[in-house]
Amino acid sequence: MKFGESVSVMWLEGLLVFIVFLVAIFLMAAIRVLREYERAVRFRLGRFVGIKGPGIFLINPILDRIKKVDLRTITLDVPKQNIITKDNVSVNVDAVVYMRVVNPGDAIMKVEHYIMATSLLAQTTLRDVLGQRDLDELLTKRDELNVSLQKIIDEATDAWGIKVSSVTVRDVSLPDEMLRAIAKQAEAERERRSRVIMAQGEFEAAKKMAEAAKQYQENPSAIRLRELQTLTEIAREKNMIVVSPTQLGTRLGEVLGVTTALRKKGKGKE
Repeated sequence: MKFGESVSVMWLEGLLVFIVFLVAIFLMAAIRVLREYERAVRFRLGRFVGIKGPGIFLINPILDRIKKVDLRTITLDVPKQNIITKDNVSVNVDAVVYMRVVNPGDAIMKVEHYIMATSLLAQTTLRDVLGQRDLDELLTKRDELNVSLQKIIDEATDAWGIKVSSVTVRDVSLPDEMLRAIAKQAEAERERRSRVIMAQGEFEAAKKMAEAAKQYQENPSAIRLRELQTLTEIAREKNMIVVSPTQLGTRLGEVLGVTTALRKKGKGKE
């Protein structure tokens, strides 16, 4: 082989290697693989041409540009907001927003940094909605407030291709003087309930006593037996003087006599 021919062969081989190298680089830049929860918003020369993924697909690395979007639910922590309620109480409230992208094209093209935009919107909505409620509603109607916040934020982010699935008011921080006032209110409420229960007990007792009096009135012998039983119980106590009506004098003497005899008998055994 002549020298010129060998140079030509070497040049062709080098060119072939270079072309193969360029093709390999092109394929590496053109091949894209996305996970099941990812989508790629594709632009060609700055124009939107579609959404790709999941799986493997090809792009033109020279003309095309892509933006990846995660479709999983994102937990967005809304920082504490100082809110003045309708009844002029200053509280600090924070919340958690659960959101996800349902339209990757709108999330990229209609808003810049959709996560930040949703966070700022949630903060503003939190102040606006809770500022129109009383403190009691804020403390007792948490579920209703969560639903209201979720509906308002979801409607606002719908144009961005964002779905807000849930909003939860996580913590309500009250000033110390308000905590003391609430504690006093709770104590007063417990006292009121206690008095109501005692009054109900007195009412039931009076009702039962009225029924017992009616029974004694219909059966006089029953009240005499009850009197004797009561006197017997009183006579068991030491150092007590019992004063009874005249008509019970005889019975009382009998009861006291029996009690005294039992006591003497007990001391004699000792």
